[in-house]
Amino acid sequence: MKATAKDLRFHSKELLDTVNRGEEVVITYRGKPCAKLIPYLGAGRKAAKNELFGIWKDNESTQNVEEYVRKLRKGRF
Repeated sequence: MKATAKDLRFHSKELLDTVNRGEEVVITYRGKPCAKLIPYLGAGRKAAKNELFGIWKDNESTQNVEEYVRKLRKGRF
């Protein structure tokens, strides 16, 4: 996930909740990455495992992701 320095300033709790779920957050300043928030794995603490992460990994229709996305964006006619 990406967030701006302004997001960090005004939405820090939401960003910390995101990190606690196990995601990494890249903080940008003036459009360029400058920091990364990652979960702290201290003594006895494990990374949170999201049950929905990787839900599509065994789906045969998404083996070629670029082709799958093009089909989705193509339209009906």
